[in-house]
Amino acid sequence: MGRIRKLLVANRGEIALRILRSCADMGIATVAVYSEADRDAPFVRAADEAVWIGPPPAAESYLSIERIIEAARRTGADAVHPGYGFLAENAAFAEACAAAGLVFIGPRPETIVAMGSKIASRRIMAAAGVPVIPGYEKEGASDEELRQAAVALGLPVLVKASAGGGGRGMRLVREEAHLAEAIAAARREARAAFGDDTLYLEKVIEGARHIEVQVLGDTRGNVVHLFERECSVQRRHQKVLEEAPAPRLDPPVRARIHEAAVTAARAVDYVGAGTVEMLLEPDGSSFYFLEMNTRLQVEHPVTEMITGLDLVCLQILIAEGEPLELSQEAVRAEGHAIECRLYAEDPDNEFLPASGTVLRMRVPEVAGIRVDAGVDDGSVVSVYYDPMIAKIIAHGPTRAEALRRLRFALDNTTCLGLRTNRAWLRRLLEHPRIERGEADTTFCERHAAELAEPPEHARRRREEAAQVAAVALALERWRRQSRLAALTPGWRNNRASDAWVAFEDEAGERLRVLYRAETPERWWVALGEEALLDPDRATRVRVLEHDLADGVLRLEIDGCQRYWEIARADDAIWVQGGGRESALRVLPRLRRGSREVGHEGDLTAPMPGKVLRVLVEPGQEVAAGDTLVILESMKMETPVRAPEPGRVRALHVQVGEQVEGGAVLVELDALEPAEA
Repeated sequence: MGRIRKLLVANRGEIALRILRSCADMGIATVAVYSEADRDAPFVRAADEAVWIGPPPAAESYLSIERIIEAARRTGADAVHPGYGFLAENAAFAEACAAAGLVFIGPRPETIVAMGSKIASRRIMAAAGVPVIPGYEKEGASDEELRQAAVALGLPVLVKASAGGGGRGMRLVREEAHLAEAIAAARREARAAFGDDTLYLEKVIEGARHIEVQVLGDTRGNVVHLFERECSVQRRHQKVLEEAPAPRLDPPVRARIHEAAVTAARAVDYVGAGTVEMLLEPDGSSFYFLEMNTRLQVEHPVTEMITGLDLVCLQILIAEGEPLELSQEAVRAEGHAIECRLYAEDPDNEFLPASGTVLRMRVPEVAGIRVDAGVDDGSVVSVYYDPMIAKIIAHGPTRAEALRRLRFALDNTTCLGLRTNRAWLRRLLEHPRIERGEADTTFCERHAAELAEPPEHARRRREEAAQVAAVALALERWRRQSRLAALTPGWRNNRASDAWVAFEDEAGERLRVLYRAETPERWWVALGEEALLDPDRATRVRVLEHDLADGVLRLEIDGCQRYWEIARADDAIWVQGGGRESALRVLPRLRRGSREVGHEGDLTAPMPGKVLRVLVEPGQEVAAGDTLVILESMKMETPVRAPEPGRVRALHVQVGEQVEGGAVLVELDALEPAEA
């Protein structure tokens, strides 16, 4: 096959940057491809060359085989790395690369076909002696056949896309009444994400653990495993925490899982890096094949951290025809690694995806911490792609040490400008069951209330942030007003009132902050609607350092010193300090008149997205919980349901329309009790 000289990365974001780094280490020139939405993205700047391949929708850019092959031809690339997602497990793409004379960094097309169909892969594994989960896997099964099979299997069941992955095209069904809607939704999502709406069923194993094994195979028939990863902490079938090695796994069972994974890889003559996923029974004695991912996994860094291997480099060497120089005995694991995924999403709004501009991004650079990020200051997180911002990975000699380092890293990670799950992840890592390594795949749902921020903590966090924001804004105005620089911020020629500023916090609450400065370094601040603050009830604040151009303040608040980071865009201001961040909106000093939108009864878009279906019409009566509109954002469907019985007064959207978060979708009049 020969040495690769120039490699095109057919992906975006953090995985594109990850691949580019390994190519640089190997002395391989690189080409990035980008959509219009990613024109100024970090991965585009990091490549030696970059080629525009289309508008933002993935179907017209990152999923366009023709445009990616043409980009490789134009730049003289001789290899393509697909990363994960998009075309990574598309056999037609691998075949197109071969037809164009390009080396595809991945397995053979026939392997992708065999493992890409979850139905076919189950049959291959059963024939190889690898245990599979009980299920129903008829090719081309109709909705009615699936419904009948689900009842026969016994609920609960998982309705799954045969071509699926990443939680898309998957629905958990516990009641027969919900089967029809779940099957229809899974088909739509599978068709949109994978171009294939074939479904199958799996019996749900309650309380199971998700264990996966990293395997490597070369063109000479050699296969090794690189140990397992625990990926049980999931939300909506999306992994949020991964670690290696798996805790609380009996050595004999661990060995059997490794052996089964190697058997699975050999059964399909696997070449390259792949992952065999298993479900482990709650008692830890039995396991079942779940699927095989014929690509690099999102969570591959935890394996790299414990083995010291570069999986991307190994993928490239295997693609060049090099034999594996690793024997199974030579592969060693040292210490423990844990990864969490930082997402742009709103934990207070059912974890719906968030979008916007990253105003400030800072990650810690300390021993034992690795951060694979896809954004920096000014990056836009759009509605078109997965909302993952970064992966934060910690390594330590023990699991306890790795956990401690990961907590520290999260405390010192800043991502301001849009909602993220950072604080939720921090609470997750403090949970006793996570600390003991006792999570299963239902952990996040069962412990949702414990993982939510206590209301009193949230109130104190927002109030403190408002006080810090008030001081920051006053200092900023004072610096701009050079003619009045001799006066202290908030100076008044009479004391009929103190200076004040009002904010709206992320909960929609109004917070009015009064402030008085003795000097630019010494302040009094207080929350309230009074004209004058009362020093006996006010908070004493000293400004120790302030570099507002860089968005950093060091304040002493009631005797406690802390750094605060500030980011602002228009009337929005973001504040983070002590591992806690808050989003505030500066309210106008004069109250506006009646609102244009947002009346009682309006149902609004919970996030930006595309209107996929409109299921009601004006005048129609609906029951509480009925789905009125289905939105699609970041490749996931979100139903908008009626909160109570009502009658549709008006529709404001139509199918195919792109809407912003907060846009009014449906006007709904509540029904009187007699009507309902």
